[in-house]
Amino acid sequence: MEKDNEFLQLEDAIINTLKTIYDPEIPLNIYDLGLIYEIDVDDDNNVKVRMTLTTPNCPMADSIIAEVQQKLEATEGVKSVNLKLTFDPPWDESNLTDEAKLELGLL
Repeated sequence: MEKDNEFLQLEDAIINTLKTIYDPEIPLNIYDLGLIYEIDVDDDNNVKVRMTLTTPNCPMADSIIAEVQQKLEATEGVKSVNLKLTFDPPWDESNLTDEAKLELGLL
């Protein structure tokens, strides 16, 4: 039970970290934008993140990916980070959280 609680705390810390990273063109964080497709934490606290960008031609792709890598590696409890960028499926507005839709006036 304690292990489950630690896992949930680490997962929350990872999500909170991702919410500090903003898309430079849209004033929303990458988590609420729906750019994070998967977060997987193994028993040794190695983190695998599968993410996308709003467009494959994003001019800020390298800096966003570097920021995600750097901030997740600095998150307390994270042992290592394996970041995978994918465009399948492509991002669209349906990926937005309700909070993001409210912020953008879509709800």
